[in-house]
Amino acid sequence: MKKSDIGLIGLAVMGENLVMNMESKGFTVSVYNRTTEKVKKFVEGRASGKNIVGTYSLQELVDSLEKPRKVMMMIKAGKAVDDTIESLIPLLEEGDIIIDGGNSHFPDTIRRTEYVESKGLLYIGTGVSGGEEGALKGPSLMPGGSVKAWESVKPILQAICAKVEDGSPCCDWVGENGAGHFVKMVHNGIEYGDMQLICEAYQLMRDLLGMGDDEMRDVFAKWNEGDLDSYLIEITRDILGYKDTDGEPIVEKILDTAGQKGTGKWASIAALDEGVPLTLIGEAVFSRCLSAMKEERVGASKVLSGPKPAFEGDKAQFIKDIKDALYAAKIVSYAQGYTLMRAAAKTYNWNLNYGGIALMWRGGCIIRSVFLGKIKEAYDSNPNLTNLLLDPYFKDIIEKAQAGWRRVCAAAIANGIPVPAMTTALGYFDGYRCERLPANLLQAQRDYFGAHTYERLDAPRGEFFHTNWTGEGGDTFATQYNA
Repeated sequence: MKKSDIGLIGLAVMGENLVMNMESKGFTVSVYNRTTEKVKKFVEGRASGKNIVGTYSLQELVDSLEKPRKVMMMIKAGKAVDDTIESLIPLLEEGDIIIDGGNSHFPDTIRRTEYVESKGLLYIGTGVSGGEEGALKGPSLMPGGSVKAWESVKPILQAICAKVEDGSPCCDWVGENGAGHFVKMVHNGIEYGDMQLICEAYQLMRDLLGMGDDEMRDVFAKWNEGDLDSYLIEITRDILGYKDTDGEPIVEKILDTAGQKGTGKWASIAALDEGVPLTLIGEAVFSRCLSAMKEERVGASKVLSGPKPAFEGDKAQFIKDIKDALYAAKIVSYAQGYTLMRAAAKTYNWNLNYGGIALMWRGGCIIRSVFLGKIKEAYDSNPNLTNLLLDPYFKDIIEKAQAGWRRVCAAAIANGIPVPAMTTALGYFDGYRCERLPANLLQAQRDYFGAHTYERLDAPRGEFFHTNWTGEGGDTFATQYNA
């Protein structure tokens, strides 16, 4: 009997669809699920008549695979992954490959890669993006881990991933140990930011301009034909046009409390660890947290007052301004995400291909958009680009969008409409382009109360000074370190 090309553990939505995808590309796949009834139901139902082999124990799964064996886990991140690895190790042989396709936290993937390699095996942690449809028809895949494993899994992963217009696969090797899951984490953080920006544009149109859902749908449809052409703009168009059984827009009946699975939070924490201002994504995470305080917000709305939204002006022009604000803030979000990846690459000694990452995100994933092609061009043109805002194309876009962006933020603040992502992006932009920030005063304050010292404009960088501000503090000062 012919052995399977790959085994997959975990037959939830993503796992099932990845198996169907692999089989459709000519691979024979063995499947296993801890709840074995799922295996039986799958192979006798959706997978019936296909080159998909049901197995009912890990030993049976491993025995059914071609060498070097490739076992992919599509299971919940955390302890379940560690437990499955421990169960697989005694069953595998030197050179066999374990692949984690779940949303694992990158430090766990760094640890697991080292551990699995110490047992003579190889390990890959790969980001998988695209949801249910992507898994079935072609996701974006971001693999990292044991470099020696790449050539064995490359034919399968690049066959099943999404392709861009010229046929290039939205999957390539990202880097060592946890690099793949780190890049997926940043992808998800940017996804949080994109979604929040779109929601703010929607709220401005609904609450300030008084637009109905069909009218807003038409705006998003038009935006999706231009620079903002993307999956998230496309689905927003479709959502706004979707009617409930009574003919009313279903989106207006959905409770305004957002959920989250943690990857945006992880990205924000990683940014704090690296000292990178990931302000827009951080605000997007906090906006979800604020939305979850529904009962408290309802109570506060009866106590706290603010201006009543009232728009006076050119509505068509303001809609264009909203588009400019959305586009400019989106550029800032990606600029911050790429800055975080650059910082982490130095910390963890990853050799990341930034243009290649943009290509991986061009198709299959949730943030896929025309926009990403321009990011690839930016890094192809200058691989050492320190910030996306400095690329000539994006600099030009920001300069053209800046006036509308400022008008939108000003109008939102004046009318009491929260646009935290748009405003924090503008704050970052203004801070980044500011030659002299007030941190000189901040350093003086730190030296005053804690003798933390400061550098001087008229002295070389790296030379530190302390002032006895009160005449009573003496000359003793704190040592230099960054938390």
